[in-house]
Amino acid sequence: MTTDTHPPVSTPARPPLVLVPACNKQLGEHPFHVVGRKYVDAVRLAGGLPLVVPRADAGELDALLDLADGVLLTGSASNVHPSHFDEPVRDPTLPLDPMRDDWTLPLIRRLVARGLPLLAICRGAQEANVALGGTLHQAVHHASGPLGRYADHRAPQGRPAAVQYGPAHAVAVQPGGWLERIGLGAGFEVNSVHGQGLARLAPGLRIEATAADGLVEAFSIDGAAGAFQLAVQWHPEWQAAGNAVSMCILQAFGEALRNHRDRVRGPLPG
Repeated sequence: MTTDTHPPVSTPARPPLVLVPACNKQLGEHPFHVVGRKYVDAVRLAGGLPLVVPRADAGELDALLDLADGVLLTGSASNVHPSHFDEPVRDPTLPLDPMRDDWTLPLIRRLVARGLPLLAICRGAQEANVALGGTLHQAVHHASGPLGRYADHRAPQGRPAAVQYGPAHAVAVQPGGWLERIGLGAGFEVNSVHGQGLARLAPGLRIEATAADGLVEAFSIDGAAGAFQLAVQWHPEWQAAGNAVSMCILQAFGEALRNHRDRVRGPLPG
C-alpha cells in the first residue's frame, strides 16, 4: 500500500467581482455599449475582477448584485438627465444617456441598501447624488455657492489628454471621513474635467473634500453600516498606477471588496 504524501493544492482565491456599468454610444447606424479601459484597469489595480454590464432590466438588478462584491461607477461624456432632479435641460447640445440613467439610478439605491462597496467617479458621483435625492449644477461655471461664483472645472478644450487630465486644483480633505482615514492627509491636487457638479447633496451623504471655490469634490454615504462607499468628482483612474493618491483610494476600495467577499461568501482558500 502506498500513501499519497503530496501536499494539498490550494485553490487561488477568486478576486472580488466588481460591476462596471457601461455607457451607450451610437456608431453609425449601430448602438454600442462602451466603457473606458482606464476604469477596467483601475478595478484590476484594486485587486478586483471587472464585469462590464451593458444594461439591466429592473428584475435583473438583484441578481447582478447577488454576484457582485462591489460596484465602480464610471465617468462619461454624458450627463445625468436633469429630469431626475426636476429641472429642464438647459443646454441641449450636451450629451445625455437616458438608458444608463434608467438602470444605474435604481442600482445605486439597492447597492447602498445592501452596503456593497462603491467607488463612483465623476458622472458616477453625480448619478449617486441624484439617485439618493440630490441635485446638480448643470453648468458649474455659471453657478454660485456660499463663497461666490464657482470656477470653471472643465478641461481645456483641444489639448492633449495628458494636459486635460493633468493636475488642475487642490482639494481640502474634511476631518473624520474616509479620505482622512485611508491616509490622504489635509489635501492634495486633483484633475478636473467636469462641466456639471454637485449642488444640493442628498440626505445621508457626508462631504469628504471641497475645492477652494467651495464646490463639493468628494462625498461618502453615511448610512451604509460602515461600508466603503466613496464618490469623487475627479478622475483617480487616470494613470492611476503612477499616482499615490489614486492608488491609496484604489487600495482602500480593494480592501473593502475583499472584506465583503469574505464576509458574504466565506473565506476562500488561497
